[in-house]
Amino acid sequence: MPRVIWKERTQRDLICGKRSKPATEMSSWICNPSTGEPIEVQLSSGRDRVLEAIKTADEIDRSGVWRNMAMEERAQLLESIARHLDERAVKIAEAESLGTGVVISVTQMFADSLGGPFRDAAARLRSGWAVTDLGDEGRPVLLLRLPWGPTAILVPWNAPSSVASKKVAYALAVGAPVILKANEWAPYGCNLLADAIVESALPDGVFQLVHGGAEVGHLLASDPRIKALSFTGSVEVGRKIAQAAAVNFTALQLELSGNNPAIVLPDADVTAAAADICAGMLKLNGEWCEAPRKIFVSKPLHNPFVDALRDAITEVKIGRHDDSAAEIGPLSHEAHRTHLDSQVRALQDLGATIEAIGALPDLEGWFWAPRIVTDIDARHCVEEMFGPIVTIHTYDLVDEAIADANDSPYGLAAYVFGSDLDRAMKVGASLRYGEVKVNGTSLLDLSPNSVQSFWRSSGIGGHGDDDVFSFFCGAQIVGVDRKDLPI
Repeated sequence: MPRVIWKERTQRDLICGKRSKPATEMSSWICNPSTGEPIEVQLSSGRDRVLEAIKTADEIDRSGVWRNMAMEERAQLLESIARHLDERAVKIAEAESLGTGVVISVTQMFADSLGGPFRDAAARLRSGWAVTDLGDEGRPVLLLRLPWGPTAILVPWNAPSSVASKKVAYALAVGAPVILKANEWAPYGCNLLADAIVESALPDGVFQLVHGGAEVGHLLASDPRIKALSFTGSVEVGRKIAQAAAVNFTALQLELSGNNPAIVLPDADVTAAAADICAGMLKLNGEWCEAPRKIFVSKPLHNPFVDALRDAITEVKIGRHDDSAAEIGPLSHEAHRTHLDSQVRALQDLGATIEAIGALPDLEGWFWAPRIVTDIDARHCVEEMFGPIVTIHTYDLVDEAIADANDSPYGLAAYVFGSDLDRAMKVGASLRYGEVKVNGTSLLDLSPNSVQSFWRSSGIGGHGDDDVFSFFCGAQIVGVDRKDLPI
């Protein structure tokens, strides 16, 4: 039986310590993704309220009330946020499932882990990370890591509270006042994150929450008082943010799209590779930026691979977002489903064969069957299709597959499948992507110490705990000058 849909839906700003309903109604509605039933209209904070939030963040930064707080006190507040998030894990899971369409079993795993980044951030503060002594006896020299200043965080609709928790935790840890913009399609989880922070008694204005779409994002990106901005989303929106922020040389971290290739080598275990690619292409209902999407298969393996992938997809249960037995759910919102449909039609017009797989529930929501695309030249499959769909292409020589995989405007993630691990690793190292996984498609990083740069149009900066933490601050060295230098 489906679970009861979470009833405590809310879109409320948090500005200067006060919660209030955003002032402006937008043109689109938030709907139940499994039924299409309207829930409430999207709300926007409005220009005046966003500017008030920016002014508050600037005043907090100038006052030093948060930046200069003792590290231990700041760490304890971060741990308090973690505890309050733990207490809300069930509600957050339900809120995220309702907003994103991702099935409740997956959003519960995410919700259970939201306190982790705050605890990690507290541990980093206690490690002495912020100050490094580089001096000599009698000549103090300190390397300081300081927040850039007021920081804006803009999150996507596929996993908003999960993305927000790490970025908010790390930005707060380094001493930055934070303005989080909830995603207009899935705002509820971020509102519960804000509730947890309010109950943890941070000084008013250190963390603020606003709502809205492109106009609010532009206000945050273009205001000179915002010194750092982190965004996860599409290339199109990322370019607009970069253009708006360029005038002020705002520090940017942009994690954008990726039409991620996978190379199935001639010696690959076809059944295992198909199972892993199936798992990867369906994560978060296919709405995962690092999902394998463009599959290069050795020509003799093409038919066996397609058969194995079809069989693997057929075994996956598609159901309501709140069905605990479902493995994938509906897409997040109707406009996105319409966009995916148009991309598929464009491939069909070019002669591609499209196979939709899986039994959809008899509901009016935004369900979209997983698809396999064949009989299409890889050159026609450039843009990302952000859903449960892969295109499959054959090659004769592995070097050809490597060249075709690298011939992309993106550089987020890639995959290699093969029995000879030395060869698979060598092929992986030849792919110009930030993260290349061999014989697997897990969502988590390869290592706790992973460093993953965003290549080409996939963004600016990197992904990984150290990358994200370091982004929110700059380095400053302060010390007594050396008098013995010749010039």
